Amino acid sequence: MSSHTPAPRTPAALATLTLAALGVVYGDIGTSPLYALKEVFHAGHVPASDENILGVLSLIFWTMTIIVSLKYVLLILRADNNGEGGLIAMLALATTAVKERPLLRRILMVVGLFGTAIFYGDGVITPAISVLSAVEGLEVAAPAMHAVIIPVTLLVLTALFAVQRFGTGGIGKFFGPITLIWFFALIALGLPHIVENPAVLVALNPLYAIGFFLEQPLVAFIALGAVVLCVTGGEALYADMGHFGRLPIRIAWYGLVMPALVVNYFGQGAVLLGNPEAIDNPFFLMAPQWARLPLVFLSTAATVIASQALISAAFSVTKQAIQLGILPRMTIRHTSVKDTGQIYVPFVNWGLYVFIVLAVALFKSSSNLASAYGIAVTLDMTITTVMTFYVIRYGWGYPLALCLLATGFFFTIDITFFLSNLLKLIAGGWFPLVIGSGMFMLMLTWKQGRQIMREQVRNDAIRLEGFLDAVFINPPTRVPGTAVFLVSEEDLVPNALMHNLKHNKVLHEHNLFVTVRHHEVPWIGFDKRLSLHSLGHDCWQVTVNFGFKNDPDLPEAIKLLKDRGVPLDDMDTSYFLSRETVVPTRGAGMAMWREKLFASMHRNATDMADFLNLPTNRIVELGAKVEI
Repeated sequence: MSSHTPAPRTPAALATLTLAALGVVYGDIGTSPLYALKEVFHAGHVPASDENILGVLSLIFWTMTIIVSLKYVLLILRADNNGEGGLIAMLALATTAVKERPLLRRILMVVGLFGTAIFYGDGVITPAISVLSAVEGLEVAAPAMHAVIIPVTLLVLTALFAVQRFGTGGIGKFFGPITLIWFFALIALGLPHIVENPAVLVALNPLYAIGFFLEQPLVAFIALGAVVLCVTGGEALYADMGHFGRLPIRIAWYGLVMPALVVNYFGQGAVLLGNPEAIDNPFFLMAPQWARLPLVFLSTAATVIASQALISAAFSVTKQAIQLGILPRMTIRHTSVKDTGQIYVPFVNWGLYVFIVLAVALFKSSSNLASAYGIAVTLDMTITTVMTFYVIRYGWGYPLALCLLATGFFFTIDITFFLSNLLKLIAGGWFPLVIGSGMFMLMLTWKQGRQIMREQVRNDAIRLEGFLDAVFINPPTRVPGTAVFLVSEEDLVPNALMHNLKHNKVLHEHNLFVTVRHHEVPWIGFDKRLSLHSLGHDCWQVTVNFGFKNDPDLPEAIKLLKDRGVPLDDMDTSYFLSRETVVPTRGAGMAMWREKLFASMHRNATDMADFLNLPTNRIVELGAKVEI
């Protein structure tokens, strides 16, 4: 457990965290009953006969048990990176575990990058299908409302993205209680129908799922593509571990979320056994006529909360990806003074919004969107399982047979779900894959471009210690104050220093050559923030270390040098930055179009000064061209 999320000491603190986890962690999976069961039969390949209804219910129950209860809640929640979870934390763990094997490390890095890129595809489909399926309840409550479903959906989504810049601190405290009401509503809707038709409970027996497969293997295989909708959002359990810790997530799942979901799915199944016609929208048809309109409002609120959790996750993943060097720097605004995790990334916010509006306009109904949903989720689940194997085998050192058995079992299930979803590729599965592939290309281009640029800078640079020795043979005029030169690699002469000496012919009294390093761990404490090496003549080489969840604040970090005998006065400190302009050239490196793309991304990235929180009135920028 990380120091960042301490274990709750009192039952009251544990209850508060568990309630908060309900809203953030379980919003997505908790709103799946709106569309999951309906879509299994809607695809038209599964007739709504009694045997099929019981077979599908059994599949849904055992899919939730195996994928969420066993894989995520029991196994993967143990694979924390200093208390943090999510695909980027897992990627950092896996690549660290195989660092002795460079080729394998590179392959895992590419696979992990692809998984992270695909997450953005998922981030587009989830809000679109959730909110649309909730608003579609209007049609059940009042059939004349059909024409307003798309406009109301777009209105709700527009409002959701417009309020992001204010942060969720104010409304966030209502998320847990509303989601709690939602889960109780799921039970209240399903229970009367189970009591009325208890025969539906036989589907808890796994033999019904197995029988469904044996009797109609092709129909069952196709049905898996829709069955997987009942576990979408399962990866959020792992991604949000750093916010809540393992225990609240586990208590919420076993204590309320899973029982509520099972009761609701089985209630829908009981309705269908009595009236197969209800397959049009079994969720809303479970409710008595008077409750349908209030249920539309409650389900819309629940899906907005589920979408909010995904948007926040997209911001968080983007910030981590920027700090690990796989996306260019972007404007990141903090929306809470108390909680550093509450951030707003304008570019990601409006980028997601544009694609979500496109998805709603393109697919027009939750049933059509269900065709697009699933591929991204199952691909991410499969990648997580692969990464877990390398973590438990090489990181934790478990015996090979045990690792193969544990992850092999889950891998077989994940890959079966993925292959079933591939059948939906033409119908809409291409949509999140196109978004994910686009993100993957951007990430790979940025990562490779930076690598080429670093090598180019290193080839053209001069060694710092030798350069300083030569300078001090005939020392220039020293001026009062401290100069902080930012340099990408230790022991290289920064361009800004060369220009300063060449044009101004002066050197500051005290000089710090600072290299900022971002590491594959979430948090680095102040005790390990800096390393210092004296170069003589009142010059020091400083390395500043940040984890991928730390907020990079350079002035705050170098204040720690005062205790180490380095004189620092805020008013007398100037920051010297080299602003490189990338010039694409033919030859080695990347394809020309990718070099031009990298040059454009580099040009549009947020200033290093903003990213490192440097005081704007004390920055000196000097330009340089780098050919790649």
